[in-house]
Amino acid sequence: EARQTFPSAGEQVQEEPPQDRGRGACCIVRRCLGGIPPDMIRFDNEAKAGNGFRFVFGVDEAGRGPLAGPVVAAAVLLTTTDFSAPVGDSKKLTPGQRERAFVEILERAWIGMGIMNERVIDEVNILRATHLAMALAMRDLLARLPAEMQAVRAERGIKGLVDGNSFSGFSEVPLDLVVGGDRQSASIACASIVAKVWRDRIMGQYDKVYPAYFFARHKGYPTSFHREAVLRHGPSPIHRA
Repeated sequence: EARQTFPSAGEQVQEEPPQDRGRGACCIVRRCLGGIPPDMIRFDNEAKAGNGFRFVFGVDEAGRGPLAGPVVAAAVLLTTTDFSAPVGDSKKLTPGQRERAFVEILERAWIGMGIMNERVIDEVNILRATHLAMALAMRDLLARLPAEMQAVRAERGIKGLVDGNSFSGFSEVPLDLVVGGDRQSASIACASIVAKVWRDRIMGQYDKVYPAYFFARHKGYPTSFHREAVLRHGPSPIHRA
């Protein structure tokens, strides 16, 4: 079992199922109940088969758009695609679904994390900070892999799938950019969930430190409620410039 612990955030700062209405609804019901959609699994398998890679991992981030807090990236290499929790674009899952999937991903994958706080974001800009967090997540993942997978890596048998249309700053393994990757790739979708849940937990901790801003409610995103809190109290130490 690929169980792991994550770096502390402080180091960088840290349904009811629908009724089956007939045979045509079966796949919809199954997707709602859980698991990874077959087309996402197929995408990853094709990414491996194209150039003879044995493993692929996905990379995604959470936190590019907020006014406060870090940007968090995750890199996920699945050891199985057998999931009971729903897996997909983290933004389209409920908090409860994300938490269920997060727990399963921890049990069924090798995971790396990268976090860049608001000071780094202000210094280098959010795009560069995102790339730095992604590169850190990939290095963290690759360092955690067992010896037999390290041997595959040495033979260039591992490839990364990075969500987005641009990335720079990492050349240790071949990478493919995948626009809308969290809707296409099982590995990227899992990385999206891990990054989102981990960042939400960080913001939940910040909510206790700076309760006037209600970070647990909006996670630092620019809601009207958040903007009103900033106008009332001024920016907190974790607000971006």
